[in-house]
Amino acid sequence: MKKLHNFVFTLSLLAGASANAQLKIEIAGVGSNQIPVAVAAFADESVAPAQISSIIKADLERSGVFKVIDAGSVPANAPVDYSQWKSRGADALVVGSVQKLADGRIEVRYRLHDTVKTSQLSSMNEAAQPRFTRLTAHRIADDIYEKLTGTRGAFATRVAYVNENRAGRDYRLEIADADGEGTQVAVRSNEPIISPSWSPDGTKVAYVSFEKKKPVIYVQNLVTGARKVIVNEKGSNSAPSWSPDGTRLAVALSKDGNTQVYSVSAEGGNLRRLSNSNGIDTEPQYSADGQTIYFTSDRSGGPQIYKMSASGGNAQRVTFKGNYNISPRVSDDGKTLAWISQRDGGFSLYAMNLATGQEIRLADGATEPSFSPNGKYIMYATKTGGRTSLAVVSVDGRVKQRLTTQAGNIREPNWGPFMK
Repeated sequence: MKKLHNFVFTLSLLAGASANAQLKIEIAGVGSNQIPVAVAAFADESVAPAQISSIIKADLERSGVFKVIDAGSVPANAPVDYSQWKSRGADALVVGSVQKLADGRIEVRYRLHDTVKTSQLSSMNEAAQPRFTRLTAHRIADDIYEKLTGTRGAFATRVAYVNENRAGRDYRLEIADADGEGTQVAVRSNEPIISPSWSPDGTKVAYVSFEKKKPVIYVQNLVTGARKVIVNEKGSNSAPSWSPDGTRLAVALSKDGNTQVYSVSAEGGNLRRLSNSNGIDTEPQYSADGQTIYFTSDRSGGPQIYKMSASGGNAQRVTFKGNYNISPRVSDDGKTLAWISQRDGGFSLYAMNLATGQEIRLADGATEPSFSPNGKYIMYATKTGGRTSLAVVSVDGRVKQRLTTQAGNIREPNWGPFMK
């Protein structure tokens, strides 16, 4: 039997893109009322290992929010003829330059101009090692997204997912940039790995491994590679979810009979039972403020979404449409609940406005949803052509993407937090 291998990450590997991309993104839809943005080629960007302007364009395009206009070459420090760009239909203009410094770092300068208000809207000047070139470009795209929409961009974030080859008994917990680049293997095993969950600071991932021939919950430090068993009680230990402050995990344990929701210290120990029903309570998820836990329970006869205080106690039912509702996820802005519902003979991704209770059906053939940290997109697993891949849909359902790989089945996505 193969042994489980741990791959030590460093901060540079986490932030950089040292590995070749294994995920391919296909954009299947665009949003309405797109913001037209002209993006110029950055001066001397050939000195960097990746083309800054191309990465920015790709980020903006796949968001579905922007209509990208190729601005060609524009001197980064030259006065801007706002009327010219406005006549070309651009509401904003992105220009920049790249320089290789004597110490080997790559310095990137960028400016965002508002052609409507005829003024500079934002600027950035960063110098970093060449391996951080893609990260710098993503950060610029994030700044553009935020300045033009008022919402923080999520291009510089990462995703965790499981890449599995059951026939070859090869299971990998992988980390990739949000655009599918920079794939790294965090854990590899010949036994199943499921339910990855990012810590709020983005330095750790909790997950369930079957290497002990039963489900056991681990936390892996992605900076040092060190990992620790957090829960290994009798029976099943599953579905870890971090509290927003990173001090505890909500988990589902069957140690006392039926599976129930517990909380445990993020370092292990201090186990507390939170739910108490005669049914199965599982898939706990903390709310954005840490005061509430959403979970799946069959206490009403079939699986439905409930919520209770993070300290336990009475539960309230949240979903009432459909007889089978599972996998609750709450957006980081606290506004939206996503879950999987079985209706009309198939499994579909739904989202609910928690303030109004209004539901929207976002995607069919979906499982395992996960919100982007800005609450604007949901990643999920979907099966097509006998292979499982990942897809992304905006919370309004207008923008859709698919992330595919040439080998294996990728599933169990978990979108990481904003990095500090």
